[in-house]
Amino acid sequence: MSPKIIFVTGGVLSSLGKGISAASLGALLEARGYKVRLRKFEPYLNVDPGTMSPFQHGEVYVTEDGGETDLDLGHYERFTSLNTRRCDAVSTGQIYSKVIAKERHGDYLGATIQVIPHITNEIKEHITHNIEDDIDFLICEIGGTVGDIEGLPFLEAIRQYANDVGRGNVLFMHLTLVPFIKTAQELKTKPSQHSVKELQSMGIQPDILLCRTEVPLPLDARQKLALFCNIKPECVIEASDVDSIYRVPLAYFKEGLDTQVCKHFGLDTKTAPDLSLWEEAVQRATTPKGEVSVAVVGKYTGLQDAYKSIAESFQHAGIANELKVNVTWLNAEDLTDDKTTADILKGFQGILVPGGHGERGTDGKMRAIRYARENNVPFFGICLGMQLAVIEFARHILGLREAHSTEFEETAHPVVGLMKSWNQDGKEVRRSRKGDLGGTMRLGGYECVLTEDSLAHRVYGTDHIVERHRHRYEMDSRYRDRFEAAGLQITGTSPDGALPEIIEIKDHPWFLAMQFHPEFKSKPMAPHPAFVAFVKAAHSL
Repeated sequence: MSPKIIFVTGGVLSSLGKGISAASLGALLEARGYKVRLRKFEPYLNVDPGTMSPFQHGEVYVTEDGGETDLDLGHYERFTSLNTRRCDAVSTGQIYSKVIAKERHGDYLGATIQVIPHITNEIKEHITHNIEDDIDFLICEIGGTVGDIEGLPFLEAIRQYANDVGRGNVLFMHLTLVPFIKTAQELKTKPSQHSVKELQSMGIQPDILLCRTEVPLPLDARQKLALFCNIKPECVIEASDVDSIYRVPLAYFKEGLDTQVCKHFGLDTKTAPDLSLWEEAVQRATTPKGEVSVAVVGKYTGLQDAYKSIAESFQHAGIANELKVNVTWLNAEDLTDDKTTADILKGFQGILVPGGHGERGTDGKMRAIRYARENNVPFFGICLGMQLAVIEFARHILGLREAHSTEFEETAHPVVGLMKSWNQDGKEVRRSRKGDLGGTMRLGGYECVLTEDSLAHRVYGTDHIVERHRHRYEMDSRYRDRFEAAGLQITGTSPDGALPEIIEIKDHPWFLAMQFHPEFKSKPMAPHPAFVAFVKAAHSL
């Protein structure tokens, strides 16, 4: 049985929240007992965001099967039970690459290759590519806004697709802005009217209009939008600002979004969805019993979307601990010396150093790590944060002043280097494969074995875990004995014992660092245990 298809588009301006809206609808449909899959179509020409600066496009989200994708896939996973896959993120770069490869192979039998039909046909093939047979709803988010030149092939493709499969099997949902003009004290519907008109000019008539607004949407505004946009009044849905993004599914349910979707497809609307877990999560998130203050010392702190999953993981940990987690995002380059570092970090109950690439900011991050180590402040290191913790320890405890990562410079003591493994004789046995920058990383879910009677084991409560990786460099195992003799323990490794995955400091109240990215597997109803334990330690120590 083919799934019902929902296409989510956006208008007026970007960053209105198409991803959260799509994910919230997925959550509501799951609460009704349906099985959903969500998919993102991005108009940019990059094959994936893996080589893009976080300042350009925010965080690179990593799927379990090793896909480097848009951060909206993180929303999809956090709001639903879904495990996204690399095939759930499709870019213009991927589409054109495949069409050109087919042309070079002769698959088009000498035809002139054009946007219509060749590009649009390839897009249509990707809509339902590799979709499980038992999926009830497929929600496809189209990136960008209506009117963007790079998005035109995608809009044309979904228009064609609706005709191909039958209009009754497809729903078009359009997210737009209804601004409130404070000086006039009124809402303006004209931007939304123009956005819908633009969509209609491309042959797409939206079935549901989601209206982002700062204030409640009155009846007369809904009726006006319904009249001028050719939409049923009950399908004009208010999408007002809320105090927590995890309240969005509840707000959409109150507005009847899932009911209108089910009505469109002729499905049962009498049975209400079970939203008790969402209600409990929101209750705990908005009525905390205490507060905790943590610092994140990074290099992309000017754009919070660069650390989106970390920010959300702190919210999840706050829900679990019934605490408000006050996160301060600090630029590592501001930590210029030990005194400045102490002045900036004084008063924080916990310090986290996240992942990243490049040398900029690494000195400041290491100063933050040293401050946490020497002052017994709970410390959490992720990816590069673990590597820098290794370097800092080597320099100041082992006395290896030249210790560094070969990512940044050649050194006599490369305690961190390009991915490789060594046997007991010190002979290299494995190295990461060479190639273009889009293909040299350890990506996706890998198993890790934990040491019994360790902080890591107590945090996870199990011997084996699977976590998602995104890195080219790793701790050099040849230094393992020297580190452990000095008090830095490797308490998580790859199953063969070759790759260090987790480190901790034996005599520190709470010092844990991981080569992988735990933030990619945290959800509001299933918070990641490492974030939960870190927040608890920061609050109690």
